[in-house]
Amino acid sequence: MNNAENIAEISALNPDFMGFIFYNQSPRYAGNLNPSALDVLPDGILRVGVFVNAAPDYVLSIAENYSLNLLQFHGNETPEYCAGFKKNYRTIKSFGIASPSDFSTVSNYERACDYFLFDTKTKQYGGSGQKFDHSLLNMYKNKIPFFLSGGISEHDAAEISKYRHSLCKVLDINSRFEFSPGIKNYEKIKIFMDTVRKNNK
Repeated sequence: MNNAENIAEISALNPDFMGFIFYNQSPRYAGNLNPSALDVLPDGILRVGVFVNAAPDYVLSIAENYSLNLLQFHGNETPEYCAGFKKNYRTIKSFGIASPSDFSTVSNYERACDYFLFDTKTKQYGGSGQKFDHSLLNMYKNKIPFFLSGGISEHDAAEISKYRHSLCKVLDINSRFEFSPGIKNYEKIKIFMDTVRKNNK
């Protein structure tokens, strides 16, 4: 999210999390957003800051200015780097998935992160809008809960609702629900959320 009016609009749907990208090469960069734009968010919507190979001082400054609850790392951050934030924030580390071997480095981050995020493996740092084969998640043997990302659209709600991996705690939706980068489509998100919640009852 990177637009004050759109943030207020989407907050009415009460998502569990709302993400803000602080990587200046992203078309969804939120660093120019006045922190007061987030004042409309109730306590129940957790604020996630997304970073890519950022200096720790920068991350901490942004986290304080925007009152972030979680820090999501999408670059080549080491376990030691991620662990350095755990005292004050919950942390998420993203991994690109294209084959079972992509889970091989995940174990190194178990003590450093509260969540993992599994996205489609590409040459860029996420945001591809492409899906990966979700059956690969059957190869995930660790105990850290994860966010599922990667090209999820409103048409996937029924299929994803049938997916019962016990550690999949969050569905991370983004580009397939946008009018333009950072500007989300209220109706598409509402339909998706209603369908997922109905199917998960």
